[in-house]
Amino acid sequence: MAENKQNNKDGGFNFPPVGNKKTIKAPKFNGYWLYLILALAIIGFQFMGGQSAPVRTTWQEVQNKMMSNGDVEEIKLITNKGQANVYIKPDKIENYSKLKANGFKNSSPGPQFYFMTGPQDVFVEDFKKAQEETPAASGVVLDYDTEYDGWGNIFSYIFPILLVVFIWMFFLRRMSKNIGGPGGVFNVGKSQAKLFDKDTNIKVTFKDVAGLAEAKQEVEEIVSFLKNPDKYTKLGGKIPKGALLVGPPGTGKTLMAKAMAGEANVPFFSMSGSDFVEMFVGVGASRVRDLFKQAKEKAPCIIFIDEIDAIGRARGKNPNMGSNDERENTLNQLLTEMDGFGTNSGVIILAATNRADILDSALMRAGRFDRQIYVDLPELKDREAIFKVHLKPLKLSGDVDVPFLAKQTPGFSGADIANVANEAALIAARKDKNQVEKQDFLDAIDRIVGGLENRSKVIKANEKKAIAYHEAGHATVSWLLEHAHPLLKVTIVPRGKALGAAWYLPQERQLTTKEQLLDQMCSVLGGRAAEELTFNQVSTGAQNDLERATKQAYAMVTIFGMSDKVGNLCYYDSTGQTDFSFTKPYSEKTAELIDAEVKNLIETSYTRAKELLKTHQEQHRQVAELLLEREVIFSDDLERILGKRPWKEDDEENKTSDEPIINNTVEETNVSEGQNHSQEIGGEPATNND
Repeated sequence: MAENKQNNKDGGFNFPPVGNKKTIKAPKFNGYWLYLILALAIIGFQFMGGQSAPVRTTWQEVQNKMMSNGDVEEIKLITNKGQANVYIKPDKIENYSKLKANGFKNSSPGPQFYFMTGPQDVFVEDFKKAQEETPAASGVVLDYDTEYDGWGNIFSYIFPILLVVFIWMFFLRRMSKNIGGPGGVFNVGKSQAKLFDKDTNIKVTFKDVAGLAEAKQEVEEIVSFLKNPDKYTKLGGKIPKGALLVGPPGTGKTLMAKAMAGEANVPFFSMSGSDFVEMFVGVGASRVRDLFKQAKEKAPCIIFIDEIDAIGRARGKNPNMGSNDERENTLNQLLTEMDGFGTNSGVIILAATNRADILDSALMRAGRFDRQIYVDLPELKDREAIFKVHLKPLKLSGDVDVPFLAKQTPGFSGADIANVANEAALIAARKDKNQVEKQDFLDAIDRIVGGLENRSKVIKANEKKAIAYHEAGHATVSWLLEHAHPLLKVTIVPRGKALGAAWYLPQERQLTTKEQLLDQMCSVLGGRAAEELTFNQVSTGAQNDLERATKQAYAMVTIFGMSDKVGNLCYYDSTGQTDFSFTKPYSEKTAELIDAEVKNLIETSYTRAKELLKTHQEQHRQVAELLLEREVIFSDDLERILGKRPWKEDDEENKTSDEPIINNTVEETNVSEGQNHSQEIGGEPATNND
């Protein structure tokens, strides 16, 4: 039997299965059951094991009725309570209906009645006087006694002490629980990292990381070194001590770390940068020391720190009023552990952040993070591969074209594509479909980028007309400009916070010229120009347009050096190490010149947009009227009104051939994240997902 018993973590035993039955786990004994049993025993003794309770009465009733009839055998005065207990003769008990109702019998011990006496000396005098006046009461005995409440009295003394002891033991056990593990006051300086080793079932591998070929190759090389170090060391090479994954949110940095943990057959420590920070001083540095101590014991291994910018921010030159900066102490300890006098052979540091510009330069140098792996937004081929990964669990119809979906999502990250696939499945289920169709994916893209349709919003006729001419202005100007993004559709159906929107599919290019930026700025201001020309007034709906145009103009002048008067200068610090919060990197005279150049760029683009609309005023009116009629129009409608664009598109396949559905029914197509253009008219702030 001793061999068949197997210790279980919770204190029980796992008995061997019999036949096909599952293992039966013995119930765990909990010491708190003793407290419950004891409490029930006390309650039962108090309410079930005791005698019948005496009935309350008054001294007048005892004197005039009981004593005068000779029914009282004894009166016992309880000196510590100011109370007198009345003992009735056994053969007289049945004369009192109150006693029968309380369960008293002839053989029941007393007392049967009690009353409050008031001042003791006054009651004694009244009792003696009653004996003198009533002959039948002359034999009544007056006795004195002191009485306690038994368990109740004892409990009143012991309960406060027991309560204090119980609370003290409870908190002491909670604080000292699992010494060496998380959660205790004695473990506040211990590492909070989660350990993944060969016994941990991690199902994510490099096959689940689609795209990112170059970044994945760098990480795979680290895994290859851990699996086969002789291949590299025989040539005298050394594996990098650390690798930093840098890129926008949602591009797959953490996913790549999970895949690395699944592929490498070595211990993998994972934690977040915020896990080092605690309310106690010195805890962060202590946790760093403990983390590297555990890692050295399990070397070779990998340490992954997600969102390292939480502790890796650049250190300031002036400490905060001489105080002890916990974050800087944690960073100093991390720098020492990564490349100090101590040896970290076999320990590789992997970190991820989307704010590499604010990291300390000492953390970024060679010898600590030797490699910076940039994980960028996926290109067209990468998006196809990512779609294939996320479409595997979905039941797709035959019209779903993965390359087509990849072309409709420029600027989408891997997380965005995963969201598109999930949202498409939810939309199909909402429509009671058995398969996810192509239109469901297009609706999902519209839903994610533009927001939820709001056809119930009440819009006045004059406001709806203003919205239509505003959006028609954007569509007309962008159609007539060579370098504007290809237009897909224009709608005046409210979606999210926007009352109307013009949707574009931007060309995927790495460089943008000054002419392209000016054309984009002109198309952005086309809505405001259309309002002024048509209604001879402007509205608040162009707030988002003006904001985008202003930011773009300032970027052209102060960052890209596209102003002849300001010159080839850049006042933007991409490293994030220079602090311009109190002083500008240019003089007041230069600031005035910058403002003048920005205003000139915007006014020139605005005048250009008005000239285009004046030249094609009739076509602009036709587009607006068609938009009022259908509420949504596509590029085919603009081509029919304005003619085919004379410029060759960089990618002809980006154009859509879907036909619109009339009668106020919108067929949603081709939305691009990062370049969606939404305009709102009518006093509310406009939305833009740039």
